[in-house]
Amino acid sequence: MTRFQDAQQHLKGHQYHWLITGVAGFIGSNLLEALLILNQKVTGLDNFSTGYRHNLDQVQALVGAEAWENFDFIEGDIRNLEDCVRACKNVDYVLHEAALGSVPRSIENPILANENNITGFLNMLVASRDAPVKRFVYAASSSTYGDHPDLPKVESVIGNPLSPYAVTKYVNELYADVFARCYGTESIGLRYFNIFGPRQDPNGAYAAVIPQWVAALIKNQTLYINGDGETSRDFCFIDNVVQANVLAALADSPESTNQVYNVALNERTSLNQLYEMMRSLLLEQFPHLNNHRPQYVDFREGDVRHSQADISKAGRLLGFEPTHRIDQGLKQAMDWYVAHLSPQ
Repeated sequence: MTRFQDAQQHLKGHQYHWLITGVAGFIGSNLLEALLILNQKVTGLDNFSTGYRHNLDQVQALVGAEAWENFDFIEGDIRNLEDCVRACKNVDYVLHEAALGSVPRSIENPILANENNITGFLNMLVASRDAPVKRFVYAASSSTYGDHPDLPKVESVIGNPLSPYAVTKYVNELYADVFARCYGTESIGLRYFNIFGPRQDPNGAYAAVIPQWVAALIKNQTLYINGDGETSRDFCFIDNVVQANVLAALADSPESTNQVYNVALNERTSLNQLYEMMRSLLLEQFPHLNNHRPQYVDFREGDVRHSQADISKAGRLLGFEPTHRIDQGLKQAMDWYVAHLSPQ
């Protein structure tokens, strides 16, 4: 039995109170679904700046009425300390997912990125400290590695940040470390690498690449690839992220806490490879893709060329074992994408 299976068995017999910030978002709603299925009590905080009520509606339909009774929603903003304090009341574990993502958006509006990702993060740390909660698990980012060229990325070695977003996520790690030293606050940061899966938003200028591309392929629209398509990423399916969050919250060895961990596969997939994988999965259902070809445009400002994570630390200290490679994740996610992104 894996460490995650042990954790799931434990949760089925022990009900804790969890707070998920950004609960109406892609990652937050998937965490909510997993915890409610495990009979956990969950409070969710969201201001709907990037999350959606329909994500919560989908979770409600999936988990059923009885499990949904264990969920309490607070419409609020992490930039407001009072909202954070109210959300943390009587909470055991915080899963802090709320943030303003996207490298391009942070370049366009660095002040807004700072307000959400640094001020909001600090508010949540203070509220978690004062509650007090057992542990604060937060979404860190692979953007922290910046311009450091070595692959795979190892948690202890980072470079210079390449965007305001990267700065904010690195500051999160610094604040979490300082709170551990000054106040004894237990925290774990999870450096996510290109997460994808159901309920990921395909719309808008800052949409993630996979849902955006699926929508374009289904609708036979122009699909844009930045650069020459040989840029590579360590794409990670959402189920692996859920596993990492649960393991981080419940990890019981002192060595495992107040750390940051890579959450990925230790694999690289180029954008060209990703395009062909997705086109192949959709081809039978959408024959127009026989003639579909991508359009190449300029490289995107602030992007790193290649990204790949060493996940041995998470394996050793948390027991993290990814259950889905990229092809398995794409196959599992594609039914949801087709159902929700196809023209009505």
